[in-house]
Formats: sequence, structure tokens, C-alpha cells
Amino acid sequence: MEQGQKKFSIRVTEDAPLMEFLKSKLKDYSNTTLKSLLKHRQLMLNGSISITKHDHPLHKGDVVDVLSGSQHGRGALGHPQLRILYEDDDIIVVDKREGLLSVKGPNTTEESATHILNQYLRPLGRDHYVFAVHRLDRETSGVMMFAKKKEVQQELRDDWRKYVVERTYIAIAEGVFEQTEGKIESYLTEDYKKVMHSSLTDNGGQFSVTNYKVLESNKRYSLVKLNLETGRKNQIRVHLQSIGHSVAGDIKYGGKRCRWNRVCLHAETLKFKHPVTDRLMAFSVPVPFKLGESVMC
Repeated sequence: MEQGQKKFSIRVTEDAPLMEFLKSKLKDYSNTTLKSLLKHRQLMLNGSISITKHDHPLHKGDVVDVLSGSQHGRGALGHPQLRILYEDDDIIVVDKREGLLSVKGPNTTEESATHILNQYLRPLGRDHYVFAVHRLDRETSGVMMFAKKKEVQQELRDDWRKYVVERTYIAIAEGVFEQTEGKIESYLTEDYKKVMHSSLTDNGGQFSVTNYKVLESNKRYSLVKLNLETGRKNQIRVHLQSIGHSVAGDIKYGGKRCRWNRVCLHAETLKFKHPVTDRLMAFSVPVPFKLGESVMC
């Protein structure tokens, strides 16, 4: 690994919050050192999940790996809209905030996740770049993966469904659903204004499938969990619009402005097989909005 070579591992013998466990097992480490391990993403759970929360629950049988810091003198990525969850020689997994482009378009000077990560890798030399594997809309927050080698990007793109086990999104949608679970299937096409449209009949568009489950509702909104079988541009947003439940705050696809002051769509979980090691990996970022709250968390 370029960042995060394993130094040692500790097995969990009884359930405990992470910091309590670390203090009991690493008695020679100061509180400042333990907090630094969290800040610099030097703790892994069961070989695949980066731990960054001091109160993350540990269970008997879990294994916590303590990793070394950067091997190349790079500091942690300090950007308000992008946080690295995991990095090795082949991939980088990040938490992207809403409002940040995934990839810079040809006619824009706006900052993007790709540009930020390329700047982060610059100290390694001119041959170190990231390559987009998939995208999140500018308005969508959550977990996103980049390749660090062109051949890894190509492998993931060519066989995306082979590697990706689960992609879970959470949305606040307008209105109350008649059915609490369902599948939306349609053909998506894009018009000259870059707006996607849904058709139940084959009109030459891309066939798209979104599964949804309503987690809770009130009189105005529903909190919905969504799993993608396909990954088309704006798929969730246009699919929810097509059944009369636009994403809250999504003006582009029929939604109204909302109290959360954003498009309420979040990529919560990404679970995949590592394209090189074949190890199963899972990353999850807490949802930054809740149905019962008047402001964002």
C-alpha cells in the first residue's frame, strides 16, 4: 500500500466502542496519538473498513488493524468537500460532499473531486493520477471510488457489475408512497439541455432499474432506501420523478425547494470486490439529513 501499511492487529474480545477499546489495549499511546490514528485513517476494521469515528461499535471477534502513515511524506487531504476513506496502490475511496463535481467538464473552471485528488497525489510525481470509475451528481453526497491506474479503471468499467456487490442510496422524496417497496424500470434518454427523460416503452434509451424501500414517512416526505441495478446519469432522480415522488430540493426533476437546502440524495454504501486483490470491501458514510429534523445534521 502507498498509504497504510499494516503495523499490527488487535483482536476484539468483547463488545466496546472503538476509543474505549484502543485505550484498554494501547496503554502506551496518548489520547493525542489515538486521535491522530483516526484523523489520518490509520485504523481498519476486519481488513476492509476504514474507521474514522471514535465511538464506532466493535464486536467480539472483530480485528482492528493499526496502519502506518503515508510512505511518501504526503499530509492528510484537508478539503471541506472531500474526505479520503481508504487508499492503496490501486484505488481511492472518498466521501464527497454535495456541491462538488465528480469530474470537471470541458467547459467549466469549477473544482472537482478528480482535480482535488490529482493535486493530493502530485508529490508522488507526474505519473500519479486518479481515473473516474463512476460518478455522483454534483448535488449528491456520499461514497465514491476512483482508480489510480488506467488499467484498473478499465477493468472496473468493463465489468462493473462483477465487482460491485451493493450500491445503496438514501433519499428524502416528496409525498407518501402507496407501496412501501417497489422496482422502477424504464428507458432513459437525454435531451439537448442535458435533462434525462423516462419512458416505459423502448425508445432507444438506456434500460434502467432502481429498487426502492420506504423507511419512514410523514405527511410531506418519505425517507427512501434505493439500490441500483444499473447506473445511468441522474437515474434515481428521474425515476423518482417518474412515479410522482421527486427528490426533495431537486428543482431540475420536479422537486420543490426544501428545508434541508439541498438535493436530498446521498450515496450511503458502496460494497465491492477489490479489482486487484479480490478482497470484499465495504464503505459507508452516515446520511447528512434526517426526515424528522428541520436542519441538516
